[in-house]
Amino acid sequence: MAKKTKVNPNEMSFLDHLEELRWHLIRATLSVLIAGVVAFIAKEFIFDVVLLGPKQPGFITYRVLCNVAQSIGLDESFCYTEIPFSIQNRTMSGQFSIHMWTAITAGFIIAFPYILYEFWRFISPALHDKERKASRGFIVIASLLFFIGVLFGYYIISPLSINFLGSYQVSKEVVNEIDLDSYMGLIRASALASGIIFELPIIMFLLTKIGLVTPEILRQYRKFALVGILIVSAIITPPDIASQIVVAIPVLILYEISIFISKMVLKKERKKEIEEKSITKN
Repeated sequence: MAKKTKVNPNEMSFLDHLEELRWHLIRATLSVLIAGVVAFIAKEFIFDVVLLGPKQPGFITYRVLCNVAQSIGLDESFCYTEIPFSIQNRTMSGQFSIHMWTAITAGFIIAFPYILYEFWRFISPALHDKERKASRGFIVIASLLFFIGVLFGYYIISPLSINFLGSYQVSKEVVNEIDLDSYMGLIRASALASGIIFELPIIMFLLTKIGLVTPEILRQYRKFALVGILIVSAIITPPDIASQIVVAIPVLILYEISIFISKMVLKKERKKEIEEKSITKN
């Protein structure tokens, strides 16, 4: 029987590429499921410690906010002794469904570096040796930015939103009894949205590499980006200026970093073109 030879990525047909992509997606999905099973088993830690943590007045974000407010001479309105709302479940399968979806979300977050690794394995054969070497830190940097974004959403956006929205009342006659799905959805959306937003430098790097973005374009539309960032901050945070500024500042910093990255990528690309032209002339 003849041995099965490995297909050269440069000689693969469209259907071969689809088959290769399918296996990368299968492996990435399996990694999410495996990590999700671990998160499903660790139910007490995931829910009691992590997800229900921001509901407790002693949560680290509230303690830090209280200490900062006291150090600059503000009143104790920033020191919370109670967050006046309760969480309830009103459907038969509500708690089980939340448990399942939370485990899958946690699985995606935990397996994110491996998902990037599978993505990298799929596109790396199409890159030149120099491009492959220059992008070795892609998985580490992209994963680090994602995890920083998730932590930012969990420790900053979620507590601010929960404290404001959970204690807000239009009348003392109306009691806040929050649905479990609504509470978990807020934390999930805050963490994942922040993780994706913090990938902005990586996205700009890729867009610059393929020629869709330049530093000049980013500088030209800086004002529009500022307005967009403020709008996004207003959507994902409570409607108070302090919270919006806290969220907007790191995103603005990321945007400026993206301009610098785009500039460096374009500078290397132009240098490469000059070197190739000089080699051709010689």
